[in-house]
Amino acid sequence: MGFTRVGRLLAPLLLLFAAPVSLASSQASGEDGEELERPMESVIVTATRKEETLLEVAEAVAVIGSDDIKRLAPEMLAEMMRGVPGAFFQQTTPGQGIPIIRGLKGSQVLHLVDGMRLNNAFFRNAPNQYLGLVDAYATGRVEVVRGSAPSLYGADAMGGVVQILSREPQLSGDSWRGQGRLYGSYNSVDSSLVARAEGAAGHEDTTISGGVTWQDHGNRSTGGGNTVRPSGYDVRAADLKWRQAFGERAELMLSVQFLEQPKSPRVDELVPGFGQEQPSSEQYWFEPNRREFLHARYRLDGNTRWFSRFEAHLARQVITDDRRTQDFGEPVITDEAADSTLDGLTVQFNTPWGDVGNELVWGFEYYTDEVRSSRQRTDGTTGESRAARGRFPDGSSMDSLAAYASNRWQWNRLSLDAGLRYSTFDIRLPASAEVNAVKLAPSDLTGDVHLGFELSPGLRLMANVGRGFRPPNIFDLGTLGSRPGNRFNVPNPNLEPETVWSYDAGLKWSSVRWELEAFAWYADYRDKISSRFTGEVTPEGRLVVRSDNLNEATLYGLESGVRYIPNESFEVYAVLNYTRGEERGVEGPTVPADRVPPLNGRLGLIWEFINGWRFEPYLDFASSQDRLSPRDLRDPRIDPRGTAGFGTLNALLSWQASDAISTGLRLQNLGDKRYREHGSGIDAAGRNLGLWLEIGF
Repeated sequence: MGFTRVGRLLAPLLLLFAAPVSLASSQASGEDGEELERPMESVIVTATRKEETLLEVAEAVAVIGSDDIKRLAPEMLAEMMRGVPGAFFQQTTPGQGIPIIRGLKGSQVLHLVDGMRLNNAFFRNAPNQYLGLVDAYATGRVEVVRGSAPSLYGADAMGGVVQILSREPQLSGDSWRGQGRLYGSYNSVDSSLVARAEGAAGHEDTTISGGVTWQDHGNRSTGGGNTVRPSGYDVRAADLKWRQAFGERAELMLSVQFLEQPKSPRVDELVPGFGQEQPSSEQYWFEPNRREFLHARYRLDGNTRWFSRFEAHLARQVITDDRRTQDFGEPVITDEAADSTLDGLTVQFNTPWGDVGNELVWGFEYYTDEVRSSRQRTDGTTGESRAARGRFPDGSSMDSLAAYASNRWQWNRLSLDAGLRYSTFDIRLPASAEVNAVKLAPSDLTGDVHLGFELSPGLRLMANVGRGFRPPNIFDLGTLGSRPGNRFNVPNPNLEPETVWSYDAGLKWSSVRWELEAFAWYADYRDKISSRFTGEVTPEGRLVVRSDNLNEATLYGLESGVRYIPNESFEVYAVLNYTRGEERGVEGPTVPADRVPPLNGRLGLIWEFINGWRFEPYLDFASSQDRLSPRDLRDPRIDPRGTAGFGTLNALLSWQASDAISTGLRLQNLGDKRYREHGSGIDAAGRNLGLWLEIGF
């Protein structure tokens, strides 16, 4: 019996249960860095912008803690989406990957770092590398909201919200003291080394903290002993944070984050894909990719009729996306420079009113983003160089202004959250040889409703509906140049915004022995921006495409998992996701939606035995995916016969040797299975032996 058939037989059984991987694998860390005893009771802030437990929040939410990151030592943060309900991991090339949330990806999902947008003006609505520019090893926790969250989070929050919260040490007492941490990890599958050093000094009113991270990854070995060349890359990162309390009510935080990948290969361009006899490119390097982030946050706890908490954020993010490319068999080498400077200001008030439990969350956001882009083409034969139009129109900008309000009503066992947001945009592209100057001013009123009802203590019924919105950005409107999949993109300045109606209903249950969450969901996606093949071919043999409001898509599925704790030292967990999608094109029949994840999940157990030892064997699995869209069939990253199913056996062993020292072992893909996660541009890693060590002081 094949693995795909086994997975389909197990699906109805596993779909009866539900719990996010944060409930299954480890206890989530709170903002104060301490572990919380009951994962369903853990405090989150993303879904409703106020402190509530996972059980209380009507939305489907998962939390990934820093302990999970420590044990798994991911290449990048997006890898932690494996085994999360409603999420799937896609990887185009080492060092870069994305979460697919309820079948949506890229700019269809809002990514935040410490409350500020990571999504910028050239954030693609397809797999992109930008989440790889956030340091996983400086992360305190990740909160994942599945489903549209338009009132509180606005544009791009169509499939969900991924909020990354950086580490924020809390020191107690009146006198100065310090603490530190050294972390190191090794993986045999790519001979990679990861090192992190961090520290904090201060007292309860003043804390200065920060750290540096270094990663060195060699070429990846895949199942069966094959090695992908080139696939190695380096990462260097640093962060610094200062927090200052002013009395008992006010706090100011200033922080800076930096991460750079100096030279990373685009593997799917450099290695022949499905249906290709030769690669698309002789050279394709991200050289470099970099993110710089400056952030100030002010919090004030109030005792006025207007607010119980006021919070303001001011931030600047600069993303550099430079590349060196050369089409296969062509002499011309292209050096490309592109960067986005995104400045943001957000202001929020939390205002309780009336009966206990009623609260209004309201605020304003302003973002301005400027894009710089240029190219230099050099003939490798003659050495002659000339300037060329950049990937994006140089000097393009995308500004936005939004006001939002969401109110909570509480009546005994029933809670209702309802919110609205008005967003307006000013999008400008200067004139170029390819297109005239473009000025767009889309605006929209979006909203959502969230209902929770306590059937009995620890058992809650949830229902959510929301209308999401995404305006076309600079990438959609103005991209010119080579794209992965042997494509060449031409601009289209005549795009309309995308919208989605998102619906879900589910159940959450928390008891002494059980943690359970299950959601069924449905999304109606209109005016979807996709690449249209024009029928033209460049002299280099690339297929010419442009973005258009091509399709209407219907996506639906089930996300589930369960966590059973028979005693203090033992637990069993399971996660299972099912997604299906269809698209209705304006020029053709209904077809499967593109890059829809297959049935997938995780099954494992945790045994904590004597003297601080912890053992966690688990199975990651996915069925085959042979429902391919026309775009999937043309994509050399995807086997036109369909992506085969897989199952990998893995084990984590860790030991808390003392309060200050812990260490662990990773055994992954023990069967050395050769497989590819659907939509990815590289085969997954083969058998891996990993080691990690953490020393606190």
